Amino acid sequence: MLKKSPVVLRLAAAAALLAAGRPAGARPAATVPTLRYTLAMPAPQSHYFEVKTDLGGFLADYTDVKMPVWAPGSYLVREYAKNVEGFEARSGSQRLAVEKINKNTWRVRHPKQANFQISYRVYAFELSVRTSFIDGDHGYLNGSSVFMYPADNKMLGSTVVVQPAAGWAQVSTPLRPATGKFTYKAASYDELADSPMEIGNQKMLEFTANGTPHQVAMYGTYSTDDAKLVADMKRVCEEAHRVVGQNPLDHYLFIVHNLERGGGGLEHLYSTTLEVGRTTYGTEAGYKSFLGLVAHEYFHLWNVKRIRPVALGPFNYDQENYTHMLWVSEGMTEYYSKQINERAGVISKEEYLGKLGNAITEVENTPGNRIQSAAESSFDAWIKYYRPNENAINTQISYYSKGDLIGTWLDLNIAEATKGEKHLDDVFQLLYDTYYKKAGRGFTDQEFQDAVATVASRRYDDFFQNSVYGTKPIDFNTTLGYAGLALTNTPLSTDGTLGANFSNRTGKLLVANVIRDGAAWNTGLSATDEVLFINGAAPSDETVKTLLGGPVGSEVKLQVRRDGLTRDVVLKMLPNPDRKYTIQPLPNPTAAQQKVLAKWLGK
Repeated sequence: MLKKSPVVLRLAAAAALLAAGRPAGARPAATVPTLRYTLAMPAPQSHYFEVKTDLGGFLADYTDVKMPVWAPGSYLVREYAKNVEGFEARSGSQRLAVEKINKNTWRVRHPKQANFQISYRVYAFELSVRTSFIDGDHGYLNGSSVFMYPADNKMLGSTVVVQPAAGWAQVSTPLRPATGKFTYKAASYDELADSPMEIGNQKMLEFTANGTPHQVAMYGTYSTDDAKLVADMKRVCEEAHRVVGQNPLDHYLFIVHNLERGGGGLEHLYSTTLEVGRTTYGTEAGYKSFLGLVAHEYFHLWNVKRIRPVALGPFNYDQENYTHMLWVSEGMTEYYSKQINERAGVISKEEYLGKLGNAITEVENTPGNRIQSAAESSFDAWIKYYRPNENAINTQISYYSKGDLIGTWLDLNIAEATKGEKHLDDVFQLLYDTYYKKAGRGFTDQEFQDAVATVASRRYDDFFQNSVYGTKPIDFNTTLGYAGLALTNTPLSTDGTLGANFSNRTGKLLVANVIRDGAAWNTGLSATDEVLFINGAAPSDETVKTLLGGPVGSEVKLQVRRDGLTRDVVLKMLPNPDRKYTIQPLPNPTAAQQKVLAKWLGK
C-alpha cells in the first residue's frame, strides 16, 4: 500500500471541503510552491552571472535560501558563497528584509508575501570542471556554484530561463527543455545542481550509442577529424554500456573544453565535462588519453551516479559527505576506463598490461602506500587528497590509483574462483539491480563485500581487512598467475638517489619534497629550501643533473637558503629503493589460465 504524505493528505482534505461547500471564512487549499530561475549575463567580460529567482506559494514568515559549499563528484569544500554579491529580495516593488545567518544561508523575511524574488550576482572566473566561468568568449557553470535553493524545498522542481550574452547562440545542458526559448526544467535541486551548462557559440557534434542520442559541445580551438572522434567516442560508450548491460539514459551530453592546458573531468547524471589541452588530439598517446578520459567519466553514469555508496546521495550541500568507498567510486572507475578501452580496441592487450605494470610501479613506489589505506584515503579526501602538502608523498596514497589495483585483484580473483565464468562486471550488475533499481539507495561497505562474495561464491574478508582497510601489499604474483601472467620487478635505477625532488619556480631551484628515510630526509634537507650552489657551482642544466642521481656512496655538497639564512648540507647518494614492475605471459599457460585471461581481457 502506498502511504500518502502529509502534503497529499492536506490537499485531499482541502478537496473534500470544496466538494462539500467551503464554510464561510475557511482558508483556501495550500498552493504548491514554485521556483523559476533566470540566468543572465549582460556583461560577460566582467565575469559575472546574474541570477533572479522567483519563488511562489511560500507561506511562511521567512524562507532560508542556501548556496552549496561543494560540487558532488569533487570532494572538497569550495565555499561557493564567497563569490556571491548584491543579494537582495523583493515582493513587487517592496524590498524585503534579508539576514545572512551563516556562511551560505540567507534568511528572507516575507510575512504575508507568499510570492517574492531574490536576486544576486556570482563572480565566475575559475575555468575548471568543478567551478564556473564566464568571459567575453563563453560561459560555463556548475549548478551548485551558481544557483541557490530554498532550504526546506530541495526536492521542489524548477524552471530555468537562460538569457545568453549578446551574440551567443548556443546553450548546451542536459536539462530537459521547457516551453520557451532557452528554457529548461529540473525535477529537483539535485538535478539542477547536477546539470552543467555551456553557453556561447560552441561547436556541436552528435552520435547515437545504445539507441541514445549523444551530443558533444566542443568549446575552444582544436584540430582533429570530427568524424573519427565521434566514431571512437561511440565505440567507447557502447563498450562501457556492456559492463552493466542496462541503459538508464534517454540523452547524454559531453561538454569538452579545449584549452591551452587542461586535464580532468567531472561526472553528472546525464552529462560530463571534460577539460583537455587543445593539442591533445595531435598525437597517438594524447588521443588515446582523451578516450581514456571519455571512458572514465562516461562509466561514472553507472558507478557513482547510480551505483553508489550510501553517503553519496541524497547530498548534504552544507558540509562534507563522508565515505570509505571512493576507491570503488573513483578507483574502480579508473580501472574500468582502461578495461573499456582495451575491450573497445583503443589500446591493445600489451598496452593494457603495460599500463597495469606502470600503475603497480606508481603505487608500490609511493611511501604513503604503507601509511594510508585505500579506505582512509577515501574518507580523508576532504582534508588531504585535494589539499596535498610537501609531505603528502610520505603519508598518502591516491584512492584512484589504489582503487584501480584493488579492482584488478578482485576481477582476477572472481574469474579464478568461478573458473572463468564471472568477473567484476557481474558485481556491478548485481549492485545496479539490487540497490539502484530495487532498493533505490546506495550500498554500505559491507554490502559491497557481500556482493563480491555472492558473485564469486567465496568471501574475501581477509583481503578487504588487510589491503583495503589496511596497508598490506596486494599479492599480484599469485593473482596474475591465475591468468597465466608473471609479475617481475627490477631496480628503477642503478644510480644512487638523494631522496628528494626539486622544482624551478620563478628562476629559483627549490626542494619540492623529501622522501621518508632517504638521504635528504636523514641529513635535514627540507622542502622549500632554495638551492644556491651544487658542489660549488650555481644551478644549471648540467649541475642539476647531479641532484637526480649518481654513484651510490658519492657525496653532493649543497648550499641552501632557508628563512633568509644560508647553510651547507652534505648528502651521500643512497641506493634507489624504487622498483619497476612489468607483466609478461607465462610459457605454456594451462586451459584454466587461458579461460581466466579471456574473461579478464576478452570482449
